[in-house]
Amino acid sequence: MSDVQLGMPQLPAPDYPADVRARLEADAKEVIARYPDSRSALLPLLHLVQAEDGHVTRTGLRFCAEVLELTVAEVTAVSTFYSMYRREPSGDYQVGVCTNTLCAVLGGDAIFDALRRHLGVEGGGTTDDGKVTLEHIECNAACDFAPVVMVNWEFFDNQTVESAKALVDDLRAGRTARPTRGAPLCTYKETARILAGFPDPRPGAVEASGAAGPATLAGLRLAKGGTPAAHVGPPRGAPAPDGPTHGPGPAEHTEEGEE
Repeated sequence: MSDVQLGMPQLPAPDYPADVRARLEADAKEVIARYPDSRSALLPLLHLVQAEDGHVTRTGLRFCAEVLELTVAEVTAVSTFYSMYRREPSGDYQVGVCTNTLCAVLGGDAIFDALRRHLGVEGGGTTDDGKVTLEHIECNAACDFAPVVMVNWEFFDNQTVESAKALVDDLRAGRTARPTRGAPLCTYKETARILAGFPDPRPGAVEASGAAGPATLAGLRLAKGGTPAAHVGPPRGAPAPDGPTHGPGPAEHTEEGEE
């Protein structure tokens, strides 16, 4: 009989090396202590093992199940429900292009298609150097800065095709890429550890933040009796204002994005 692959995971999964296991158990103990019910710690523990491996591995699933006294099936059901948990190896930088309605209309679709060709990968694919994984994002909750690209959950606002290409080129070359709002970039593994609930040790990272944009505040201004502006940003097709390499800042909303 020929070898038939049914798509089932190989069991049992291998364990972590003893030193890695001990370190993760110490971290897991700290996380679990935050919750009255240990199983409530599953989501941050999945981030913890993702910070170790770059994605949720069979070994990571086994670890979470054992420390929480759950079955691997229970842990797998949760890890496969949320898109934030990666099932396969991915890049140091997750580049997510918002292709929801407003971003798409303002250029998100064009940006995604251009990056797909520029990087030579499809959605969910990772470049050969392991630096960038390209993905669709369903709404970054930043419509006033559309079209928006996120890198490891940090915002790059008001993008164009060319600024997005420059962004991924800088990420692959190891050059500094500064978000338009929020904390400085770190790798996907480092981001996962922060999402697991551990402090961000980088100076100034916690204090970094971003305010609402002018399009968001326009409604508030009207509600308080203010007068409407002629337009929040330049009319479609107008030249983009001067700004940093990866796009104009939050207060410089543009409506460009077409290739």
